[in-house]
Amino acid sequence: MTSQRQPAVFAGHGSPMCAIEPNRYTAVWAQLGKSLKRPDAILVISAHWVTRGVWVTAMPKPKTIHDFGGFPQELFEIQYPAPGCPALADRVQELLDTPVVLEEYEWGIDHGAWSVLKYLYPNADVPVVQLSLDGSLSAREHYELAKKLQPLRDENILILGSGNVVHNLRTIHWEDGAKPYPWAQEFNDFFVSEMKANHHESLIEWEQFGDAAHLSVPTPEHYLPALYILALEGNDETPKVLINQVEMGSISMLTFSIQ
Repeated sequence: MTSQRQPAVFAGHGSPMCAIEPNRYTAVWAQLGKSLKRPDAILVISAHWVTRGVWVTAMPKPKTIHDFGGFPQELFEIQYPAPGCPALADRVQELLDTPVVLEEYEWGIDHGAWSVLKYLYPNADVPVVQLSLDGSLSAREHYELAKKLQPLRDENILILGSGNVVHNLRTIHWEDGAKPYPWAQEFNDFFVSEMKANHHESLIEWEQFGDAAHLSVPTPEHYLPALYILALEGNDETPKVLINQVEMGSISMLTFSIQ
């Protein structure tokens, strides 16, 4: 990584409860935030903002969005008052040669973003912009779109993908210490192995991996942010695995950086 280039980071954000229950994963995120050169702004691709077409937040003061239900009131009271960055939204629109909606009113910073940013930058003093996932695009189209964001890394912009490589809510075990399902561990290991070998093609075509893939990724929105970060890998870079564990049987907390 050049001294000027920001890394690109994927965080397996897991349960929203991580935001109010610090644990071994949040400790890694906090340490990562301390180790990074301070960015001018952060571009987040979160699993929790899926749209028709490509959207990007462009408001100067994004609201904190509590896009979940059934959790303690304490979680709904969390605020992450980071400023927005309309100039970065404009730059993203410039880099992507596809129509981009500059969103100024409806969205903000969702829990896929703030549950991780709360630990990376606890003072909420780095501007944040979110880029949506266009629900009409294929995995390959998302990957190719992400490549166009590469120049931002040399403009001191930290790009953060937030999701989970394995994310099957229907099969979760809530008890502490639940062992991963064999298929969840198998797919998580496949992802890590292929990533380290720079075999992006097999990860773009993840559905070809079979039953373990389909059980691990029943819907693609939590998987796709990882492809965005892989697409930003430069020729002189290698992925660094920061967290590699499957929680609650079927949620991968895999976190990695490209630098």
